[in-house]
Amino acid sequence: MSESQSNSYNGTSTTWQIIGRLIAAAVVLAITAFFTPGFSINNFWSLAIAAIVLTILDYLIVKFTGLHASPFGKGFIGFALAAVILYVTQFFVAGYTISWMAAIIGALIYGVIDYFIPGNQKM
Repeated sequence: MSESQSNSYNGTSTTWQIIGRLIAAAVVLAITAFFTPGFSINNFWSLAIAAIVLTILDYLIVKFTGLHASPFGKGFIGFALAAVILYVTQFFVAGYTISWMAAIIGALIYGVIDYFIPGNQKM
């Protein structure tokens, strides 16, 4: 395979990884909102934008600190980061509301669901 074909394939692969990560985040977020009292997402577009915001915030935290906001992946720090990211997202997305207590419960539920969703979500 030539170098240009390899670069094109890697770019396409990365695009599909990002799309897959966003879809997985949206599914996990929808399930989490359903099971968490005090956490609501009003419509599909709020869910889609929230998944994008969560993915971007997680990516930025990993990029700048090296810490993953995974409730089970990095112990208490990952759990706390997941709760903070769930809570902060409401300031960027209309139709997404969550209380502090719901963010803590949601981080736990998000971690459990994320643990069972198959696939490697690293970029």
